[in-house]
Amino acid sequence: MHWLAQLLGLNDPSGRAYAWWSGAGSDLGELAILGGMAGIYRRHQCHVRRCWRIARQQVEGTTWHVCHRHHPAGAPTAGDLTA
Repeated sequence: MHWLAQLLGLNDPSGRAYAWWSGAGSDLGELAILGGMAGIYRRHQCHVRRCWRIARQQVEGTTWHVCHRHHPAGAPTAGDLTA
């Protein structure tokens, strides 16, 4: 098990678990940043199924947002998006 402690940075002479937080443990912060970015993208994504664009126009009568492609001249209704 010494090899596992060495790999994870738990037996570092410079301090308790210093190598963990500066090595493999720092990946937890990177995953949190990526998860936050994915959540922000999902929040602002078009509500039409399989559309990857960023939504800017709100659908009247709902809390949904759609992109410029799905919001041409007339505003879509909730029935148009669920069909």
